[in-house]
Amino acid sequence: MVAEAVRPPKTSLLLVVSAVALASACAACAAGRAEAGPPQKAQSAAPPSPRLIEAEIKDEPAEVQKAIREYYTKYEYRIGMRDGARLMTAVYVPKDKNRTYPFLMMRTPYSVGPYGVDASPKMLGPSIAALRAGFIFVAQDVRGRFQSEGEFVDMRPYIAAKKSPTDIDESSDAFDTIDWLVKNVAGHNGRFGVYGISYPGFYAAMAAIDAHPALKAASPQAPISDWFVGDDFHHNGALFLPHVFNFYAKFGVPRPELTKKRAEDFDHGTTDGYDFFLRLGPLQNVDSKYYKGKIAFWNDLVHHGDYDAFWKARNTRPHLRNIKPAVLTVGGFFDAEDLFGALATYGSIESQSPKSTQNALVMGPWRHGGWSRSDGSTFGDISFGAKTSKYYQEQIELPFFESTLKANSAAAIPEARVFETGTNEWKTYDAWPPKEGKAATLYLREGSKLAGTRAGASTSGAEAGDAYVSDPAKPVPYLEKQSVRMVAEYMIEDQRFAARRPDVLVYATEPLTEDVALAGPLSAELFVTTTGTDSDFVVKLVDVYPDDAPDPEPNPQAVHMAGYQELIRGEVFRGKYRNGFDKPEPFRPGEAARIAFTLPDVCHAFRTGHRLMVQVQSTWFPLVDRNPQTFVDIYSAKESDFHVATQRVLRSEAHPSSITVRIVRGTLSGVSTISATAASAP
Repeated sequence: MVAEAVRPPKTSLLLVVSAVALASACAACAAGRAEAGPPQKAQSAAPPSPRLIEAEIKDEPAEVQKAIREYYTKYEYRIGMRDGARLMTAVYVPKDKNRTYPFLMMRTPYSVGPYGVDASPKMLGPSIAALRAGFIFVAQDVRGRFQSEGEFVDMRPYIAAKKSPTDIDESSDAFDTIDWLVKNVAGHNGRFGVYGISYPGFYAAMAAIDAHPALKAASPQAPISDWFVGDDFHHNGALFLPHVFNFYAKFGVPRPELTKKRAEDFDHGTTDGYDFFLRLGPLQNVDSKYYKGKIAFWNDLVHHGDYDAFWKARNTRPHLRNIKPAVLTVGGFFDAEDLFGALATYGSIESQSPKSTQNALVMGPWRHGGWSRSDGSTFGDISFGAKTSKYYQEQIELPFFESTLKANSAAAIPEARVFETGTNEWKTYDAWPPKEGKAATLYLREGSKLAGTRAGASTSGAEAGDAYVSDPAKPVPYLEKQSVRMVAEYMIEDQRFAARRPDVLVYATEPLTEDVALAGPLSAELFVTTTGTDSDFVVKLVDVYPDDAPDPEPNPQAVHMAGYQELIRGEVFRGKYRNGFDKPEPFRPGEAARIAFTLPDVCHAFRTGHRLMVQVQSTWFPLVDRNPQTFVDIYSAKESDFHVATQRVLRSEAHPSSITVRIVRGTLSGVSTISATAASAP
């Protein structure tokens, strides 16, 4: 592989010079030598060393940029891949030459700008703590994005058997990049780490597959793992409409040539997202009204309405096997985008890699990327009592990279470190989900009750159940305020506005007599009938505060916590996929059908005096696209395909709808438990 170093000229032209000569010259310069020489050889890893920057750095762009310019030298290279494509790569080398440093790289489709060796970004590395500690930071535009050559492919499928230089994927691009850098950049200790949040988290996970020998640590953070089953754009086959629409209206704009410019945000012409997406009509109108055939991935999405080979090739989980670098997977329990991906990535590596591989999980009370983009002290109306993000950055993330990349030893990090909301405490477990968890099943009962026993035999002859009318023209909103965006705070929103609607069923326990802590996934099992031939079902687990709950202090938003219904977890399931995401089947009107699915993990303590609540509904708009409630290809559905349907959730002896939780502390009155391991066994 070859590379070209990009240097800012004194004129307005960009001079691109041969990598063989210029990379050697840059390496010599970085090492404090005047002569050019062969590629720098890796030096042995050193024990933990003092910080590169001892002075405090304020979390302000100007202060960060000043520190970068003072303590790092920036280089730009176009690094050649095995098929000849050259990827724009920015490298920030510590000016300190008294010791060597490891590499820490992020590969991204979102631009490594600002471009030019004299331009500094507003942030470098995963945190200010890492910036102060000192690494050779690397940022790369992935293939086909911004200043990198080649064709961009969304969630490019992994190729297990590469037979020629043209068989490339994100694993091979990461390998080739690492290989070039360790041979051509001076001052390193031979050890490499990768990290990234969201899409860059996907690239970090892919780098760990067939990893370069120098790659010793990977931290996929909120990584994408499956875009049909649970990440970003689909949840259990249902489309997250504002998320995909807004993302691809900008991200999906074609790039016919290398560029430094980002596409502009879409102008909805209103701030009322409920009204905008309702007036949009059927999904086929997305392209005819707005995209106009220009967004290639939208066309792919609508042509692959079920979980076919297109989506299965983009499922990373089967390929996360035999991972050798140490892995720290990070996620947020309130991540509206890739909560599924963090849990799935950790779980796949744990079950498919050698026990000798260090594989740890961190889950905090964060929105998407909140551990990097906020102090983590609050989210929505809820306070967590501490700056959880700073704790993570300084006490978990940095020690992980310092130990694996500088000290050449395993990080002293527990298997799972998770934040328990409710009590607002960090917890450690030797497995996730915790082995000590006990499965407890709560049944939907008459009188809006949630109880530990199922209903007995009916004395009336009619099967017990609760009905509601689901109207696609008047869908249940997913939050009370209006926005054209997917509002991240919906993940923790007060649900009283929904509980008051006639098309939302509500079931709750009595007030708790002790704290009850849950940790791990939730399992919903609904037995339903419908007058339609397809329907969605949304299940929500809610923490209901007592009527005398105090308001927060300070309280700038004038939030009243008395009776507050805090969403702990909510998930949707598209009913036609109840027997397989690749096997859509219609409902038979009036005939009982079973819908069973897993809701993403929680770690939450329901406090004494609080109640557990379950809500069930069939629309969640515009977060989830409207199901016509007719068995059709929803992406080509017409307005005439949308019909009102009467849904009935059964709660009889024969059809006991329920939700199963995992209890790690406390007991629910009248609810029996069994080992969660036994409960999940086939």
